[in-house]
Amino acid sequence: MKGRMIVLDHIGEIEAAAYMVDGKLDDILIDHDDAPRPGAIFRAICDRPIKGQGGMMMRLPEGETAFLRQGKGLRPGQPLLVQVTGISEDGKAVPVTDRVLFKSRYAIVTPGKPGLNISRQITDEDVRDNLLAVANSVFDSPHGLILRSSCEGADEAEIAEDIVAMLSLADAVLEDADGTTPEALTEGDGPHTVAWREWTGAAEVVTHPGSFDDMGVLDQIADLAQAKVTLGEGSMYVEPTRALVAVDVNTGNDSSPAAALKANLAAARALPRALRLRGLAGQITVDFVSMSKAHRKQVEQSLRASFKADPIETSLVGWTPMGLFELQRKRERPPFPKHLLKDI
Repeated sequence: MKGRMIVLDHIGEIEAAAYMVDGKLDDILIDHDDAPRPGAIFRAICDRPIKGQGGMMMRLPEGETAFLRQGKGLRPGQPLLVQVTGISEDGKAVPVTDRVLFKSRYAIVTPGKPGLNISRQITDEDVRDNLLAVANSVFDSPHGLILRSSCEGADEAEIAEDIVAMLSLADAVLEDADGTTPEALTEGDGPHTVAWREWTGAAEVVTHPGSFDDMGVLDQIADLAQAKVTLGEGSMYVEPTRALVAVDVNTGNDSSPAAALKANLAAARALPRALRLRGLAGQITVDFVSMSKAHRKQVEQSLRASFKADPIETSLVGWTPMGLFELQRKRERPPFPKHLLKDI
């Protein structure tokens, strides 16, 4: 099964989207009902400042709480428009920002940041000029506008329609910013919409009911229940704990002099996908097979190249005195629901 494929279906009653590359599951998006979706916008009410951190605890609807990292100048009781930036851990407040964006497949509207910008990934000057003309024909607002890289090669009418839709949404939400009670103003995008918005490369799209089973998605999802990831050159185990995600790399039966380096490079290439599919983030510690310091540089270069192509923001912190490698990964999605794995 060669090529790229986007499969939109449900697991039970839960909406999900899968991205397949040459028949192999490369990414999976699962909806979740127990926390606000990333991108959801709220009118929140400032509750209390967090001394020593400069942040502010916020009140959301239905008794939920949120944490705004930059709360300087805010006062308790003040309403504020905020947007969810990630997934909260159990018992912790929802992370939010006051820099609200209205993001779609082609356009991002940025209230409070005027200007018209085009993605730097679009380098053809004729294309940039055409996009600028499209934007100027439909966008007359004090807000800012960013045209995304997906605009290159896209239909100009669809781009214009997307700009108008995001501008209308921004104006409607901003009109509801004032008030004395917390309120949900947008619910955030579900997996199918996020797939349309973010998976913009050429791909076959499959939407019929039961497509997860037909395309082998469910079989590959079931493999996520195991900590072991087969690498071809050895294996690695990816195991979340309450404090961090522990990754252990093994050479297997290979006892050749190059076994350690081969297994470690294979793990470096496979790690972003393993974390992405499992929805794992936060602090990550990798115990690579023991190797020389010269080989460490090769492995670190491979890690940086692998995570550069990953859509989730990840900071490569570096090596510890004990030879472990540490990473910090943004919580943009929840861990894959374990109860779904049992049902598949």
